[in-house]
Amino acid sequence: MPLISSANIACGFHAGSPALMARTVDLAIRHGVAIGAHPSFDDRANFGRTEMTLDPQEVFDLVLYQCGALKALCEARGAALHHVKPHGALYNQAARDPALAAAIAAAVKALGPSLKLYGLAGGQLLVAAEKAGLEAVSEVFADRRYQGDGSLVPRSQAGAVLEDDAEVQAQVLALAMDGEVQAQGGGKIQVKADSLCLHGDNQHALSLARTLRQALLERQIVIEAP
Repeated sequence: MPLISSANIACGFHAGSPALMARTVDLAIRHGVAIGAHPSFDDRANFGRTEMTLDPQEVFDLVLYQCGALKALCEARGAALHHVKPHGALYNQAARDPALAAAIAAAVKALGPSLKLYGLAGGQLLVAAEKAGLEAVSEVFADRRYQGDGSLVPRSQAGAVLEDDAEVQAQVLALAMDGEVQAQGGGKIQVKADSLCLHGDNQHALSLARTLRQALLERQIVIEAP
């Protein structure tokens, strides 16, 4: 927690439990870390990474239910929920599906119009957030490879997750300083970077967090929740 500025907390449908959610909220409060809800499809068996087809009302209820639980845990401690960032397949599908994105944005707006909605840079979720009157936060990834259209390389493909720490650092610095990233197959693409995501389930997550934080601070890049 001391190494990050915001935390996306799983809300039980792909990982986590009420006790773990509460413990993570407590840690975030202790370290001054912005608290984000991380809702997913109801897919605990596959860590929320299996695509699903649901109608907009189902998605609305799914997101509102999960985020509402975390919001209640925050408020019981005198803290506030800062943002919502969908997880896994829900996140990636919403980046390209306007109807799904609109359902998520509507749920976040119903939960709290001051909440920020994090989405893939250039994706439909950010468009939906702005249409709903929410603050849209453009997110980029430290440890995921990009395709030429700005989407993430599917995890089913080899090389989708960057394993080399030096490569991760190079990508992060290019994103933070130049707003660009090397795409799979060659060429660079421009992306807006408001928030940098580092996956907690990356086996190098802790060491990478330390290394990336130091590299950013050495270049006078301020690390704070957007």
